[in-house]
Amino acid sequence: MLRSMFSAISGLRAHQTKLDVAGNNIANVNTVGFKASQTVFEDTLSQVLRNGAAPNGDVAGTNPAQVGLGVKVAGITTNFGQGSTQNTGRASDFMISGDGFFVTKVGNEQLYTRAGSFDTDGVGNLVTPDGAKLQGWMANALGVVDPNGPIQDLRIPTGQVLAPVATTGSAISGNLSAGALSTDTAVTSQIQMYDDLGNAHAVSVTMSKMAAPAANRWSVNLVDTTTGTTLTPTPVELQFADGSATYLGADGQPLPAGTLAAPTPASFTVAAPTGAVPAWTKDVAVDLSSLTQFGGKSDAAAKTTAQSGSAMGVLEGYSLASDGTIVGIYSNGLRQNIGQLALATFTNPGGLEKAGNSSFRAGDNSGNPLVGQAGTGGRGSLSAGALEMSNVDLAEEFTGLIVAQRGFQANSRVITTSDEILQDLVQLKR
Repeated sequence: MLRSMFSAISGLRAHQTKLDVAGNNIANVNTVGFKASQTVFEDTLSQVLRNGAAPNGDVAGTNPAQVGLGVKVAGITTNFGQGSTQNTGRASDFMISGDGFFVTKVGNEQLYTRAGSFDTDGVGNLVTPDGAKLQGWMANALGVVDPNGPIQDLRIPTGQVLAPVATTGSAISGNLSAGALSTDTAVTSQIQMYDDLGNAHAVSVTMSKMAAPAANRWSVNLVDTTTGTTLTPTPVELQFADGSATYLGADGQPLPAGTLAAPTPASFTVAAPTGAVPAWTKDVAVDLSSLTQFGGKSDAAAKTTAQSGSAMGVLEGYSLASDGTIVGIYSNGLRQNIGQLALATFTNPGGLEKAGNSSFRAGDNSGNPLVGQAGTGGRGSLSAGALEMSNVDLAEEFTGLIVAQRGFQANSRVITTSDEILQDLVQLKR
């Protein structure tokens, strides 16, 4: 009778723990990045009333007679399954699709979390709501990230200025009509170039069909309409053979043999503008080798390819690539890498210890953190503007509550029954 009572007491304790775990899961049903837990029971030692015996001659063997001494909690496991996605539209909300944890730092301690709700502090650090700093690799001045180096605090340099870059090359492609006449209107294309200080210069490229006997020849002139400077004092001449462009020198003679084995840009030295506008100090190479002369209309004006160079830019925003690269968006239209998030995986995530604030710390049985880039080494991919929500299944949790309640009630009935039997035993002397 006492055995049954003690076993029932252990059952009350175990089912109370199950209720505690289920209650915590339900409380965190809307917690970002929360991972639900489950309670696992196992029986305790059993008291042997009779040992078993092996068969011996004509005597059959017997099984042991044992009475269990109750139940105990074998463990509380964490379900690291993917939670549902909630779109937020915030650039600083990140979500991991797949395995891995964000790496954060609090003081000198490194923690790990699936909660990707970040913001910036007063100096631009990406931080969690409780102030932990997101870790990763910062890019150098050229936007190059070294993921083999040590991780550090990730910072968004709000208001960062991107220095201007002088134009050193440009190109024009498209078709010049084979049926064009020297009396036809010239084909005009526009290029925007930048000087050393990032000032924009609108450069007009005029392509005119040359009169006979210059068959299949075109004259090309470049004029900086911003300053009124002619960039090609001597017009560049192009001759087409079988539709492909061949460069001609200023004296009208073909270039040396083999020059056109690969695209050979023609370089023009930009004259220094006078007045308040700063001068260019670099030559600008204009590649015309992609121009063709076939039948049909001239469309070279509509096919100006992108040129090098840019104006000064100020960081206005950022986006996140699937590999965790944070790309800065600048006012001059350029994009440059700011840094890259680090993700950590563990051999046994179930061995992590909960550190509060939706974070984990490495445990004795979790293994060492394997830190690397998203999308490598089994790590998941990243996306911005979304959060991973709790993976708690309310239907399962409420069912677990019912099971735990019935288990608790059943064990309490065992205690009540044992008490009544003991009461009857005490009353035998009456």
